[in-house]
Amino acid sequence: MIEIIPAIDIIDGKCVRLSQGDYGSKKVYNENPVEVAREFEDHGIRRLHVVDLDGAASSHVVNYRTLEQIAHRTSLVIDFGGGVKSDEDLVIAFESGAQMVTGGSIAVKNPELFSRWVELYGSEKIILGADVKEHKIAVNGWKDESACELFPFLEGYINKGIEKVICTDISCDGMLAGPSLGLYKEILERYPALYLIASGGVSHVGDIEALEEAGIPAVIFGKALYEGRITLKELERFL
Repeated sequence: MIEIIPAIDIIDGKCVRLSQGDYGSKKVYNENPVEVAREFEDHGIRRLHVVDLDGAASSHVVNYRTLEQIAHRTSLVIDFGGGVKSDEDLVIAFESGAQMVTGGSIAVKNPELFSRWVELYGSEKIILGADVKEHKIAVNGWKDESACELFPFLEGYINKGIEKVICTDISCDGMLAGPSLGLYKEILERYPALYLIASGGVSHVGDIEALEEAGIPAVIFGKALYEGRITLKELERFL
């Protein structure tokens, strides 16, 4: 059964969504992310993906108080990303209630530090974020494309012990046009033991069914829920 992971993206302490990582496309869905998280939990959701978009833009964790509130007022298992660029940021994330932390830009720009985190905390607590644009890794809240090619990037960290990867196709994210099924199949063909978490593009429950049928272990989605294209009731059969 595919693991269902709703996303809460945070700007100024509010629950928002972007399209293709464009901050100019910001739409606020709820002033209180804790309310959103509690509603997820009330419907049987157990996992949550929290992204500090202010943190991603400013290169340090910003919305840790919101993370703390969600963690203290729900029993959801939270992975947190956005702005985690230093040992201090990592400690703040864990101390604020995240059980897992996702590193994307840091894994590109400071591989020694990220590799040390994997070694110190283990693959259960550190997730690799692979934000992809045409098979190249994007960094800095998706504003910049790096020279890193997707597959060598993945392979390097798999060899260092990474087991969980959140892969987001930027061209799909927030567009409600369907996930990059071909990309995810390609990744799993190369690395069948990888716990691949698909992210971006989910527009209706049929997209989740297609990912499940393809053997994708987990899926992150948000906009389809907030826009009412997927209901929490529809997700119950996956839980």
